[in-house]
Amino acid sequence: MANQDILVEVQHLKQYFPVAGSSIFKKAYVKAVDDVSFAIPRGTTLGLVGESGCGKTTTGRTLLQLYEPTAGRIIYDGETIFDSGLDGKKVKANMLPYRRKMQIVFQDPYASLNPRMTVGDIVGEAIDIHHLAASREDRRDKIIKMLERVGLNSEHANRYPHEFSGGQRQRVGIARALAVDPEFIVCDEPISALDVSIQAQVINMLEDLQHEFGLTYLFIAHDLSVVKHISSRIGVMYLGKMVEMADSNEITFHCCHPYTKSLISAIPIADPKISRASKRIVLEGDIPSPVNPPSGCHFRTRCPYATPLCAEKEPEWKEVSPGHFCACHHLDQVK
Repeated sequence: MANQDILVEVQHLKQYFPVAGSSIFKKAYVKAVDDVSFAIPRGTTLGLVGESGCGKTTTGRTLLQLYEPTAGRIIYDGETIFDSGLDGKKVKANMLPYRRKMQIVFQDPYASLNPRMTVGDIVGEAIDIHHLAASREDRRDKIIKMLERVGLNSEHANRYPHEFSGGQRQRVGIARALAVDPEFIVCDEPISALDVSIQAQVINMLEDLQHEFGLTYLFIAHDLSVVKHISSRIGVMYLGKMVEMADSNEITFHCCHPYTKSLISAIPIADPKISRASKRIVLEGDIPSPVNPPSGCHFRTRCPYATPLCAEKEPEWKEVSPGHFCACHHLDQVK
């Protein structure tokens, strides 16, 4: 793929958090994101899936530099906005111009909106920061236009967040992200806190907005069936590591990592005959502690194909077919 088609690229991104209570002489770290790389072409959606605590949200927030990365390189539209360098010296771009281009829709619509601000002021705050309105009338017109675009109306502008349902609050969050005319949006589990009946409406709206404004998404979720629906490519994370990445259809029908296979098997099937015939792959054991992950392959303690090699050596991230990457020692055995 030509480089000019890539809007966002992440190379060997790491985000380590120090553990409270660890000694000065031997600091312990949670490796929330550990050597993750991916690229998102302009106008497409990359889905990130995995269990809770695997590092999906941290990846999205670190990419936007809401957390300062521990190491790695972040490239936006051909410009390097963060680079730790070979010598460990960090080079950071001024993020203010990029804040307008890169936005986020948070997971919790209850916690992400200021309860003391009206919806109009919440949406208008970013317009004020980036000086996008020529006058008060222009500011109000922009706010109303954004609210109407996400299914709300002008009357809602003077209300407070507690007066809305969860689905409406998430629409306010989406309107706030769209108010500055961004190119790239991190959707951090935007539907997980919503009723199932509302989830489809929000997903369809995000797709419509992508087509209308040419948006690029990093869509984070733990529900693979939702990610499969909206994403062009899917990356699967486990305990801070990327274990597989491929196009949406490829990963659905030809996945090759045992963890991905277990996630695929958990997707509900509407046809009862096919559902009865399909075999659910249930993983045994609990997720290891991120403070003290297993040696070698992090997944080996729950993997049915694990051998001594998996404990000794970390699997190599390699291309198993065009555009399909996986990290596993036993790709020839996984069925």
